[in-house]
Amino acid sequence: MADSFKGLEKIFLGDEDWAFIPEIMFRTLIMYLIVLISLRVLGKRGVKQLSIFELVVIISLGSAAGDPMFYREVGILSAVAVFLVVVFSYKVTSYFVNRSKKFEILLEGSCTCVIENGRFAIENFKKETLAQDEFFAELRQKNISHLGQVQLAILETTGSISVFNYKDDEVKYGLPILPALFANKHEEIKHKDYYSCSFCGITKLLEPSPKTICTCCQKDKWVKSINILRVP
Repeated sequence: MADSFKGLEKIFLGDEDWAFIPEIMFRTLIMYLIVLISLRVLGKRGVKQLSIFELVVIISLGSAAGDPMFYREVGILSAVAVFLVVVFSYKVTSYFVNRSKKFEILLEGSCTCVIENGRFAIENFKKETLAQDEFFAELRQKNISHLGQVQLAILETTGSISVFNYKDDEVKYGLPILPALFANKHEEIKHKDYYSCSFCGITKLLEPSPKTICTCCQKDKWVKSINILRVP
């Protein structure tokens, strides 16, 4: 019975004893306050819109805060020293980012145009790791059902997508991004109508043909275009 109790105690406490539990709670409270103060010093942008180097800062703070909470041998002052270095490094990096456009682009990258005039900017799109399904999902969340509604879409350095829509009287035929419609691809064009290339999004009025090659990307899969207005 005693061995069973010791086994359970080992599972719940590890190599520490019960006396270390209040110390863990105290350490956690201290580190929580330090993280809170550090994030306040970093400013609002460091919390809401994380760039690459800001994400590194947050991960570093989290890592530095975790060890002193659990490990007796890691002192709180050691973590405070780490926090001071991380926050100071962030401030220095932010200074150079704000002073030099080249340094900003080197560190954070630049925004990328992914849709222009109702079709994909293929060369720019290839440079990004954004999957098509993920990209379409982002657009659908902005109440967009086809590319003919989109004048310009920009992938920002934070990973968010900014979309500029055509006015209702300017909406044209475009590639549908609703799953059921986009999945209905054709090689053979049976009826004269507007079709969009499923790869590059270019839209054309096509005549019936057994096979039509896209003049832009050389692909041969087409989706019937739609021109419905965007629902606000």
